[in-house]
Amino acid sequence: MAYGADMTVSSDLTGRARLREAALRLFAERGFEATSARAVAAAAGLSPALVIHHFGSKEGLRAAVDEEVLGRVGAALRDADTSGDAMAAVGAVSARMFGADPVLRGYLRRVLQEESPASAALFARLLHGARAELDRLVAAEGADAVDVEWAPFQMLCLILGPLLLEPVMQPNLDRPMFDPRVLAGRSAANQRLLRHGLFGPARDPAGGT
Repeated sequence: MAYGADMTVSSDLTGRARLREAALRLFAERGFEATSARAVAAAAGLSPALVIHHFGSKEGLRAAVDEEVLGRVGAALRDADTSGDAMAAVGAVSARMFGADPVLRGYLRRVLQEESPASAALFARLLHGARAELDRLVAAEGADAVDVEWAPFQMLCLILGPLLLEPVMQPNLDRPMFDPRVLAGRSAANQRLLRHGLFGPARDPAGGT
């Protein structure tokens, strides 16, 4: 994504993509309800009528943004090299993706805290993806005792929790919580928790002591 100081989306994108990227940024900053279709069009440098032309409504624009966000998450996970330590690979990809993209973090935080049917639907799709990813990790890890009901929720809580709680967590940390080193440490801690449980032996993700 390329934005200037006035939040205008780079003109090298198509009109539809420019509107979608502008909406992603504005929804992340202001929330869906507080962002008008006219504001999105202005940020994209396009006519408000094009929102209706391309998406049918502001709700349709939001749906397109959700598809884009889910597509980015899914593509990043599909590209993870799980031929070695699958859990470490998935953890590293998730950490890198959210750490590198504050707009993506802001959008998910806004949407998932809205308590709307659209936010519940987005979470449901994230949960579906977590179940599929868990199945892949279970196969790679050779695990045989996974709580199939709650494990996907727990995985999402570990991934999305810092994102949702960033405004209140950050004042309690001495380094930026999405700094690459902090992310690596948190990812390793999550892997230990998933592998060994909260009161299991303190081992590193590679299996050492």
